[in-house]
Amino acid sequence: MTPSPSASTPSPSPWVRRFSALLAPGASVLDVACGSGRHMCWFAQRGHPVTGVDRDPQALAAARAWGEVVEADIEGGPWPLPGRRFGCVVVTHYLWRPLLPAIVGSVAPGGVLLYETFAAGNETVGKPSRPDFLLQPGELLRACQGLHVVAYEDGFLDAPARFVQRIAAVRELDGAPATQPPPRHPLAAV
Repeated sequence: MTPSPSASTPSPSPWVRRFSALLAPGASVLDVACGSGRHMCWFAQRGHPVTGVDRDPQALAAARAWGEVVEADIEGGPWPLPGRRFGCVVVTHYLWRPLLPAIVGSVAPGGVLLYETFAAGNETVGKPSRPDFLLQPGELLRACQGLHVVAYEDGFLDAPARFVQRIAAVRELDGAPATQPPPRHPLAAV
């Protein structure tokens, strides 16, 4: 039985909630830089086995309630999940460019990448403000070449004020016959 979220569990990103419908039932989920596991909680409550990776042992203690956790310094060491692929890879508020190929490569055929983080322009409204932590125009699209982009946004959000890029992209199934109808990637109403 999946535990219930506590009142202190932050709610999941509206972007992640909106595009959760893209996941196959029971698909495994990887939450990169998961912190205390707000997205692990969201997906575990929907019947998905979840794995979270983060370097903060205190945050992972809370995330452990939702599924498998991997403590690793993903910026200073090797990718801790080599060869593993997931039905969904979630990344929010995190950017380490050298990991982008490993993150995209962790999406299984038929799987989904849900990525949302800060973009250039954010330095005018707050933190993060260093270019190392801000996606440049179109950068997330370029990182996802080879995936089918279902939705992409690059712009400004209020409350709190921030510039973001976000993408929902699917790795199409390998070897699907050309005579098969195109895949239907459901879009949630806004």
